[in-house]
Amino acid sequence: MKKTRNKIFFVICFILSSFLIGFLTIYNYRTYNEAKESIEKTLRRMYNPSSKNNDTEKDIIFMDTLVYTVSIEDNEIIDVTSHTEQNISDEDIIDIAESIIDNKKDRELYIGNLYLNNYSYSYQNKGTYLIIVDNTITQKELQKTLKISIFLFIYFETIIILLSYLITSWIIKPMEETFNKQKQFIADASHELKTPLTVITANAEMLENDPKEKKWLNNIRSEADRMSNLVTNLLDLARIENSSSKKLYEEIDLSKLVEKTILPFESLMYEKNIKLEYNIKDNIKLNCDQEQIRELIVILIDNAIKHSSKEGHIKINLEKEKDIIFTITDKGDAISKEDQEKIFERFYRHDKSRNRNDNRYGLGLAIAKEIVDNHNGKISCYSEYGYTTFKVIFK
Repeated sequence: MKKTRNKIFFVICFILSSFLIGFLTIYNYRTYNEAKESIEKTLRRMYNPSSKNNDTEKDIIFMDTLVYTVSIEDNEIIDVTSHTEQNISDEDIIDIAESIIDNKKDRELYIGNLYLNNYSYSYQNKGTYLIIVDNTITQKELQKTLKISIFLFIYFETIIILLSYLITSWIIKPMEETFNKQKQFIADASHELKTPLTVITANAEMLENDPKEKKWLNNIRSEADRMSNLVTNLLDLARIENSSSKKLYEEIDLSKLVEKTILPFESLMYEKNIKLEYNIKDNIKLNCDQEQIRELIVILIDNAIKHSSKEGHIKINLEKEKDIIFTITDKGDAISKEDQEKIFERFYRHDKSRNRNDNRYGLGLAIAKEIVDNHNGKISCYSEYGYTTFKVIFK
Protein backbone atom coordinates (compact mmCIF):
# COMPACT_ATOMS: atom_id res chain seq x y z
CA MET A 1 0.00 0.00 0.00
CA LYS A 2 2.93 2.32 0.76
CA LYS A 3 4.34 1.77 -2.75
CA THR A 4 0.93 2.52 -4.26
CA ARG A 5 0.65 5.71 -2.21
CA ASN A 6 4.11 6.85 -3.32
CA LYS A 7 3.38 6.09 -6.98
CA ILE A 8 0.13 8.04 -6.92
CA PHE A 9 1.83 10.94 -5.12
CA PHE A 10 4.70 11.16 -7.61
CA VAL A 11 2.39 10.84 -10.64
CA ILE A 12 0.14 13.67 -9.41
CA CYS A 13 3.15 15.78 -8.45
CA PHE A 14 4.81 15.13 -11.83
CA ILE A 15 1.69 16.07 -13.81
CA LEU A 16 1.05 19.29 -11.88
CA SER A 17 4.74 20.24 -11.90
CA SER A 18 4.91 19.62 -15.65
CA PHE A 19 2.04 22.03 -16.22
CA LEU A 20 3.71 24.64 -13.99
CA ILE A 21 7.11 24.26 -15.66
CA GLY A 22 5.51 24.31 -19.10
CA PHE A 23 3.59 27.50 -18.32
CA LEU A 24 6.63 29.33 -16.88
CA THR A 25 8.85 28.12 -19.72
CA ILE A 26 6.41 29.29 -22.39
CA TYR A 27 5.97 32.64 -20.62
CA ASN A 28 9.75 33.26 -20.40
CA TYR A 29 10.26 32.01 -23.97
CA ARG A 30 7.65 34.42 -25.32
CA THR A 31 9.04 37.31 -23.26
CA TYR A 32 12.55 36.55 -24.50
CA ASN A 33 11.43 36.32 -28.15
CA GLU A 34 9.51 39.59 -27.90
CA ALA A 35 12.61 41.32 -26.53
CA LYS A 36 14.77 39.78 -29.25
CA GLU A 37 12.35 40.81 -31.99
CA SER A 38 12.26 44.34 -30.58
CA ILE A 39 16.06 44.60 -30.69
CA GLU A 40 16.22 43.14 -34.19
CA LYS A 41 13.53 45.59 -35.33
CA THR A 42 15.52 48.47 -33.86
CA LEU A 43 18.71 47.36 -35.59
CA ARG A 44 16.99 47.09 -38.96
CA ARG A 45 15.13 50.38 -38.51
CA MET A 46 18.33 52.34 -38.09
CA TYR A 47 19.29 51.72 -41.67
CA ASN A 48 16.94 52.04 -44.63
CA PRO A 49 18.34 50.35 -47.76
CA SER A 50 15.80 52.16 -49.96
CA SER A 51 17.16 55.57 -48.97
CA LYS A 52 18.93 57.40 -51.80
CA ASN A 53 22.02 58.41 -49.82
CA ASN A 54 21.96 55.28 -47.56
CA ASP A 55 22.48 57.53 -44.50
CA THR A 56 21.77 56.38 -40.99
CA GLU A 57 18.69 57.99 -39.47
CA LYS A 58 20.61 60.14 -37.00
CA ASP A 59 17.64 62.14 -35.77
CA ILE A 60 15.83 59.14 -34.22
CA ILE A 61 15.63 59.31 -30.43
CA PHE A 62 14.73 56.21 -28.33
CA MET A 63 13.19 56.72 -24.92
CA ASP A 64 13.66 53.24 -23.47
CA THR A 65 16.45 51.77 -25.59
CA LEU A 66 20.14 52.67 -25.77
CA VAL A 67 21.14 52.80 -29.45
CA TYR A 68 24.36 54.08 -30.95
CA THR A 69 25.52 54.40 -34.58
CA VAL A 70 29.17 54.38 -35.56
CA SER A 71 30.53 55.45 -38.97
CA ILE A 72 33.50 53.39 -40.14
CA GLU A 73 35.95 54.07 -42.97
CA ASP A 74 38.99 51.89 -43.65
CA ASN A 75 38.36 50.15 -40.30
CA GLU A 76 38.68 53.49 -38.55
CA ILE A 77 35.87 55.09 -36.52
CA ILE A 78 35.18 58.53 -37.93
CA ASP A 79 31.87 59.46 -36.24
CA VAL A 80 29.58 58.30 -33.41
CA THR A 81 25.99 59.17 -32.59
CA SER A 82 23.87 58.36 -29.51
CA HIS A 83 20.13 57.95 -30.10
CA THR A 84 19.22 58.31 -26.47
CA GLU A 85 18.78 61.13 -24.01
CA GLN A 86 21.11 59.46 -21.52
CA ASN A 87 24.43 61.24 -21.10
CA ILE A 88 27.08 58.95 -22.54
CA SER A 89 30.33 60.29 -23.94
CA ASP A 90 31.62 59.66 -27.43
CA GLU A 91 34.70 58.03 -25.87
CA ASP A 92 32.53 55.43 -24.18
CA ILE A 93 30.70 54.69 -27.42
CA ILE A 94 34.05 54.37 -29.24
CA ASP A 95 35.31 51.93 -26.61
CA ILE A 96 32.19 49.82 -27.08
CA ALA A 97 32.50 49.94 -30.88
CA GLU A 98 36.21 49.01 -30.82
CA SER A 99 35.45 46.05 -28.57
CA ILE A 100 32.84 44.85 -31.06
CA ILE A 101 35.10 45.45 -34.09
CA ASP A 102 37.99 43.54 -32.45
CA ASN A 103 35.68 40.57 -31.78
CA LYS A 104 33.78 40.80 -35.04
CA LYS A 105 31.84 37.67 -35.80
CA ASP A 106 31.15 36.45 -39.34
CA ARG A 107 27.64 37.89 -39.49
CA GLU A 108 26.03 41.21 -40.37
CA LEU A 109 23.48 40.97 -37.56
CA TYR A 110 24.32 39.73 -34.08
CA ILE A 111 22.02 39.69 -31.07
CA GLY A 112 23.40 36.86 -28.95
CA ASN A 113 22.15 35.72 -25.56
CA LEU A 114 20.14 38.55 -24.06
CA TYR A 115 20.62 37.14 -20.54
CA LEU A 116 24.43 37.37 -20.85
CA ASN A 117 25.48 39.60 -23.77
CA ASN A 118 25.56 43.34 -23.08
CA TYR A 119 25.37 44.48 -26.69
CA SER A 120 23.72 43.58 -29.99
CA TYR A 121 24.85 45.07 -33.28
CA SER A 122 24.41 45.19 -37.03
CA TYR A 123 26.76 46.16 -39.86
CA GLN A 124 25.03 48.19 -42.55
CA ASN A 125 25.89 49.67 -45.95
CA LYS A 126 28.69 47.20 -46.65
CA GLY A 127 30.25 47.66 -43.24
CA THR A 128 30.40 51.45 -43.24
CA TYR A 129 27.93 51.75 -40.41
CA LEU A 130 27.82 49.86 -37.12
CA ILE A 131 24.50 49.99 -35.27
CA ILE A 132 24.84 49.10 -31.58
CA VAL A 133 21.99 48.35 -29.14
CA ASP A 134 22.84 48.32 -25.46
CA ASN A 135 21.08 45.26 -23.99
CA THR A 136 21.42 46.41 -20.39
CA ILE A 137 17.79 47.48 -19.86
CA THR A 138 16.40 44.44 -21.67
CA GLN A 139 18.84 42.18 -19.83
CA LYS A 140 17.69 43.45 -16.44
CA GLU A 141 14.03 43.01 -17.38
CA LEU A 142 14.59 39.45 -18.63
CA GLN A 143 16.65 38.52 -15.57
CA LYS A 144 13.96 40.00 -13.33
CA THR A 145 11.29 37.97 -15.13
CA LEU A 146 13.42 34.84 -14.78
CA LYS A 147 13.95 35.42 -11.05
CA ILE A 148 10.23 35.98 -10.54
CA SER A 149 9.54 32.75 -12.46
CA ILE A 150 11.97 30.82 -10.25
CA PHE A 151 10.33 32.28 -7.14
CA LEU A 152 6.86 31.39 -8.47
CA PHE A 153 8.06 27.89 -9.29
CA ILE A 154 9.34 27.34 -5.74
CA TYR A 155 6.15 28.83 -4.25
CA PHE A 156 3.71 26.88 -6.41
CA GLU A 157 5.82 23.71 -6.26
CA THR A 158 5.43 23.80 -2.47
CA ILE A 159 1.67 24.12 -2.96
CA ILE A 160 1.74 21.30 -5.53
CA ILE A 161 3.55 18.98 -3.12
CA LEU A 162 1.01 19.73 -0.39
CA LEU A 163 -1.91 19.40 -2.82
CA SER A 164 -0.50 16.14 -4.21
CA TYR A 165 -0.27 14.76 -0.69
CA LEU A 166 -3.88 15.71 0.07
CA ILE A 167 -5.18 14.31 -3.23
CA THR A 168 -3.18 11.12 -2.72
CA SER A 169 -4.63 10.71 0.77
CA TRP A 170 -8.12 11.26 -0.63
CA ILE A 171 -7.59 8.71 -3.42
CA ILE A 172 -5.84 6.11 -1.27
CA LYS A 173 -8.27 6.27 1.66
CA PRO A 174 -10.94 3.95 0.14
CA MET A 175 -8.17 1.60 -1.03
CA GLU A 176 -6.65 1.48 2.46
CA GLU A 177 -10.06 0.88 4.01
CA THR A 178 -10.73 -1.95 1.55
CA PHE A 179 -7.26 -3.39 2.11
CA ASN A 180 -7.66 -3.25 5.89
CA LYS A 181 -11.11 -4.82 5.68
CA GLN A 182 -9.69 -7.55 3.47
CA LYS A 183 -6.94 -8.28 6.01
CA GLN A 184 -9.50 -8.27 8.81
CA PHE A 185 -11.76 -10.52 6.75
CA ILE A 186 -8.97 -13.06 6.23
CA ALA A 187 -8.02 -12.92 9.92
CA ASP A 188 -11.63 -13.37 11.05
CA ALA A 189 -12.32 -16.18 8.57
CA SER A 190 -9.13 -17.96 9.64
CA HIS A 191 -10.11 -17.60 13.28
CA GLU A 192 -13.63 -18.90 12.68
CA LEU A 193 -12.33 -21.90 10.72
CA LYS A 194 -9.60 -22.63 13.21
CA THR A 195 -12.00 -23.24 16.10
CA PRO A 196 -14.08 -26.05 14.55
CA LEU A 197 -10.96 -27.59 13.01
CA THR A 198 -9.35 -27.73 16.43
CA VAL A 199 -12.48 -29.35 17.92
CA ILE A 200 -12.70 -31.86 15.04
CA THR A 201 -9.03 -32.81 15.43
CA ALA A 202 -9.36 -33.23 19.19
CA ASN A 203 -12.51 -35.33 18.93
CA ALA A 204 -10.99 -37.47 16.18
CA GLU A 205 -8.08 -38.26 18.51
CA MET A 206 -10.50 -39.11 21.31
CA LEU A 207 -12.44 -41.33 18.92
CA GLU A 208 -9.27 -43.26 18.14
CA ASN A 209 -8.79 -43.91 21.86
CA ASP A 210 -12.44 -44.75 22.49
CA PRO A 211 -14.14 -45.88 19.24
CA LYS A 212 -17.38 -46.88 21.00
CA GLU A 213 -18.07 -43.39 22.38
CA LYS A 214 -20.53 -41.77 19.95
CA LYS A 215 -20.36 -38.28 21.48
CA TRP A 216 -17.04 -37.71 19.72
CA LEU A 217 -18.72 -38.39 16.37
CA ASN A 218 -21.56 -36.06 17.29
CA ASN A 219 -19.06 -33.30 18.12
CA ILE A 220 -17.26 -33.84 14.83
CA ARG A 221 -20.55 -33.73 12.93
CA SER A 222 -21.62 -30.55 14.76
CA GLU A 223 -18.35 -28.72 14.08
CA ALA A 224 -18.35 -29.93 10.46
CA ASP A 225 -21.82 -28.42 10.07
CA ARG A 226 -20.52 -25.14 11.52
CA MET A 227 -17.67 -25.13 9.01
CA SER A 228 -20.06 -25.99 6.20
CA ASN A 229 -22.33 -23.07 7.13
CA LEU A 230 -19.39 -20.70 7.32
CA VAL A 231 -17.96 -21.78 3.96
CA THR A 232 -21.44 -21.51 2.40
CA ASN A 233 -21.82 -17.97 3.73
CA LEU A 234 -18.36 -17.03 2.47
CA LEU A 235 -19.14 -18.40 -0.98
CA ASP A 236 -22.48 -16.56 -1.02
CA LEU A 237 -20.74 -13.31 -0.10
CA ALA A 238 -18.09 -13.82 -2.80
CA ARG A 239 -20.76 -14.69 -5.38
CA ILE A 240 -22.82 -11.59 -4.60
CA GLU A 241 -19.75 -9.31 -4.64
CA ASN A 242 -18.83 -10.60 -8.09
CA SER A 243 -22.35 -10.37 -9.54
CA SER A 244 -22.20 -6.68 -10.46
CA SER A 245 -23.60 -7.42 -13.93
CA LYS A 246 -27.27 -6.57 -14.41
CA LYS A 247 -27.85 -9.22 -17.10
CA LEU A 248 -29.98 -11.26 -14.67
CA TYR A 249 -32.08 -8.27 -13.69
CA GLU A 250 -35.74 -8.36 -14.62
CA GLU A 251 -38.85 -6.56 -13.51
CA ILE A 252 -40.65 -8.55 -10.83
CA ASP A 253 -43.68 -8.09 -8.61
CA LEU A 254 -41.89 -7.35 -5.34
CA SER A 255 -45.15 -7.43 -3.38
CA LYS A 256 -45.80 -11.06 -4.30
CA LEU A 257 -42.17 -12.04 -3.72
CA VAL A 258 -42.23 -10.64 -0.17
CA GLU A 259 -45.52 -12.42 0.62
CA LYS A 260 -44.23 -15.77 -0.70
CA THR A 261 -40.98 -15.40 1.24
CA ILE A 262 -42.78 -14.64 4.51
CA LEU A 263 -45.07 -17.73 4.37
CA PRO A 264 -42.46 -20.39 5.32
CA PHE A 265 -41.51 -18.39 8.42
CA GLU A 266 -45.05 -18.09 9.81
CA SER A 267 -44.96 -21.56 11.36
CA LEU A 268 -41.58 -20.85 12.95
CA MET A 269 -42.89 -17.61 14.44
CA TYR A 270 -45.97 -19.44 15.69
CA GLU A 271 -43.80 -22.04 17.46
CA LYS A 272 -41.81 -19.27 19.16
CA ASN A 273 -45.00 -17.40 20.05
CA ILE A 274 -43.94 -14.39 17.97
CA LYS A 275 -46.70 -12.19 16.66
CA LEU A 276 -46.39 -11.34 12.95
CA GLU A 277 -47.93 -8.25 11.43
CA TYR A 278 -47.31 -7.17 7.87
CA ASN A 279 -48.58 -4.51 5.53
CA ILE A 280 -47.59 -5.05 1.90
CA LYS A 281 -48.85 -2.72 -0.80
CA ASP A 282 -49.91 -4.37 -4.04
CA ASN A 283 -48.27 -4.21 -7.46
CA ILE A 284 -44.90 -2.77 -6.44
CA LYS A 285 -42.50 -3.47 -9.30
CA LEU A 286 -38.70 -3.67 -9.05
CA ASN A 287 -36.04 -4.32 -11.67
CA CYS A 288 -33.69 -6.69 -9.86
CA ASP A 289 -32.04 -10.09 -9.47
CA GLN A 290 -34.97 -12.03 -8.02
CA GLU A 291 -32.87 -14.65 -6.21
CA GLN A 292 -30.73 -12.02 -4.51
CA ILE A 293 -33.77 -10.05 -3.35
CA ARG A 294 -35.34 -13.27 -2.01
CA GLU A 295 -32.11 -13.98 -0.11
CA LEU A 296 -32.14 -10.42 1.28
CA ILE A 297 -35.68 -10.82 2.63
CA VAL A 298 -34.84 -14.24 4.14
CA ILE A 299 -31.76 -12.84 5.90
CA LEU A 300 -33.70 -9.92 7.42
CA ILE A 301 -36.66 -12.08 8.54
CA ASP A 302 -34.35 -14.74 9.99
CA ASN A 303 -32.37 -12.04 11.78
CA ALA A 304 -35.58 -10.56 13.23
CA ILE A 305 -36.80 -13.94 14.49
CA LYS A 306 -33.49 -14.80 16.16
CA HIS A 307 -33.32 -11.44 17.92
CA SER A 308 -36.96 -11.29 18.97
CA SER A 309 -37.77 -11.80 22.61
CA LYS A 310 -40.21 -14.50 23.79
CA GLU A 311 -43.73 -13.54 22.82
CA GLY A 312 -42.16 -10.93 20.59
CA HIS A 313 -43.63 -8.93 17.77
CA ILE A 314 -42.39 -8.56 14.16
CA LYS A 315 -43.75 -5.98 11.72
CA ILE A 316 -43.02 -6.11 7.99
CA ASN A 317 -43.95 -3.24 5.66
CA LEU A 318 -43.53 -2.70 1.94
CA GLU A 319 -44.66 0.53 0.33
CA LYS A 320 -43.82 2.81 -2.54
CA GLU A 321 -43.75 6.57 -2.29
CA LYS A 322 -41.03 8.26 -4.27
CA ASP A 323 -38.86 5.19 -3.63
CA ILE A 324 -39.61 1.60 -2.69
CA ILE A 325 -39.29 1.17 1.07
CA PHE A 326 -39.07 -2.21 2.83
CA THR A 327 -38.90 -2.28 6.64
CA ILE A 328 -38.84 -5.06 9.19
CA THR A 329 -39.14 -4.33 12.91
CA ASP A 330 -38.69 -6.74 15.79
CA LYS A 331 -39.21 -6.36 19.53
CA GLY A 332 -36.27 -7.82 21.36
CA ASP A 333 -32.54 -7.28 21.67
CA ALA A 334 -31.59 -3.61 21.57
CA ILE A 335 -28.69 -2.51 19.37
CA SER A 336 -26.47 0.32 20.57
CA LYS A 337 -25.68 3.29 18.32
CA GLU A 338 -22.09 2.10 18.04
CA ASP A 339 -23.25 -1.34 16.89
CA GLN A 340 -25.76 0.19 14.46
CA GLU A 341 -22.85 1.64 12.48
CA LYS A 342 -20.84 -1.59 12.46
CA ILE A 343 -23.54 -4.25 12.22
CA PHE A 344 -23.18 -4.63 8.44
CA GLU A 345 -19.44 -5.36 8.67
CA ARG A 346 -18.26 -8.90 8.02
CA PHE A 347 -17.91 -11.12 11.08
CA TYR A 348 -19.22 -8.36 13.34
CA ARG A 349 -21.41 -9.69 16.15
CA HIS A 350 -22.84 -7.44 18.83
CA ASP A 351 -23.75 -10.48 20.93
CA LYS A 352 -20.75 -12.75 20.40
CA SER A 353 -21.51 -15.48 22.89
CA ARG A 354 -25.07 -16.04 21.71
CA ASN A 355 -24.18 -15.77 18.04
CA ARG A 356 -21.49 -18.43 18.39
CA ASN A 357 -23.93 -20.78 20.10
CA ASP A 358 -26.44 -20.19 17.31
CA ASN A 359 -23.87 -21.10 14.61
CA ARG A 360 -23.87 -17.53 13.32
CA TYR A 361 -20.78 -15.74 12.08
CA GLY A 362 -21.82 -12.15 11.45
CA LEU A 363 -22.01 -12.63 7.67
CA GLY A 364 -25.78 -12.50 7.11
CA LEU A 365 -26.15 -8.72 7.32
CA ALA A 366 -22.90 -8.24 5.37
CA ILE A 367 -24.45 -10.34 2.57
CA ALA A 368 -27.66 -8.29 2.85
CA LYS A 369 -25.72 -5.05 2.44
CA GLU A 370 -23.88 -6.39 -0.63
CA ILE A 371 -27.22 -7.32 -2.22
CA VAL A 372 -28.67 -3.86 -1.53
CA ASP A 373 -25.50 -2.17 -2.84
CA ASN A 374 -25.68 -4.27 -6.02
CA HIS A 375 -29.16 -2.84 -6.60
CA ASN A 376 -28.05 0.76 -5.92
CA GLY A 377 -30.14 0.78 -2.76
CA LYS A 378 -29.51 1.76 0.83
CA ILE A 379 -29.88 -0.29 4.00
CA SER A 380 -29.87 1.09 7.53
CA CYS A 381 -30.63 0.04 11.07
CA TYR A 382 -31.94 1.92 14.08
CA SER A 383 -32.98 0.72 17.50
CA GLU A 384 -34.93 2.44 20.27
CA TYR A 385 -37.37 1.62 23.06
CA GLY A 386 -36.74 -2.12 22.62
CA TYR A 387 -37.63 -2.12 18.90
CA THR A 388 -35.07 -2.65 16.14
CA THR A 389 -35.87 -1.70 12.55
CA PHE A 390 -34.01 -2.55 9.37
CA LYS A 391 -34.91 -0.27 6.48
CA VAL A 392 -34.14 -0.90 2.82
CA ILE A 393 -34.69 1.76 0.17
CA PHE A 394 -34.65 1.05 -3.58
CA LYS A 395 -34.62 3.94 -6.02
